[in-house]
Amino acid sequence: MDNTFLREAIEKIEELTDSAREPHVVEIAGKTYCDKSLSRYDREEFAEPLTATSLNSLIDYISGKSEELRESMIIHVESPTRVRLLSGLTQERNREELFRVGTNPNGFDFDHYYDQEAFVINMQTAFKQSDETELILSVAGNVENKTVANYGDDGVSQKATITKGIAGKEDVIVPNPVTLRPYRTFLEVEQPESKFIFRIKEGRDGTPMFKLIEADGGLWKYEAVASIKAFLKERIDSNLDIAIIG
Repeated sequence: MDNTFLREAIEKIEELTDSAREPHVVEIAGKTYCDKSLSRYDREEFAEPLTATSLNSLIDYISGKSEELRESMIIHVESPTRVRLLSGLTQERNREELFRVGTNPNGFDFDHYYDQEAFVINMQTAFKQSDETELILSVAGNVENKTVANYGDDGVSQKATITKGIAGKEDVIVPNPVTLRPYRTFLEVEQPESKFIFRIKEGRDGTPMFKLIEADGGLWKYEAVASIKAFLKERIDSNLDIAIIG
């Protein structure tokens, strides 16, 4: 084979290869398209956000590391359990996340039946104690096996037999609805108060089972977000350009 022909063939292959590597931009129906996925090398670098579990840690960061803040900042209260510190829009219309706060509430599973021991423990650890929690505990902690009965047909009212004293017994009306403050948001703010339906049923072996059903339609979330916003606004330097939204 002629060396000239071989060299020309190699050069043609290299030309085709180079052409295949190059991106081709076309316009279709007024829209611009490219046949390659391109990555920019001069993209602005963003820091990885710091993470914490308390609102005070966010306040400490803002006051102690103000030089790390951009000219304009936003605190976004996304939910009762999540808050983010974001920059204003950059030239490329992006936002940098500098700080993220999240809390893990008590984990009480509403609308779920608990056995007697688990329910009593959760009522003492997952709720702010009050006269209402004391009333529920007095019923849940003393109700006897196989004594739960429907009381009326409205699906709410019930009665149960509880032990009283050493050997006494009495029928009681199960309190409904009840107003409680579960730990559902950051501990630095007041826990929102909500109404709950308290229900009792007999388990398979006749032992009592208990559950609480949320009865406020989720309004507590709005109250919690408002409390977080007020808490932060009161403690963050008003001279800083930081908008607090939620």
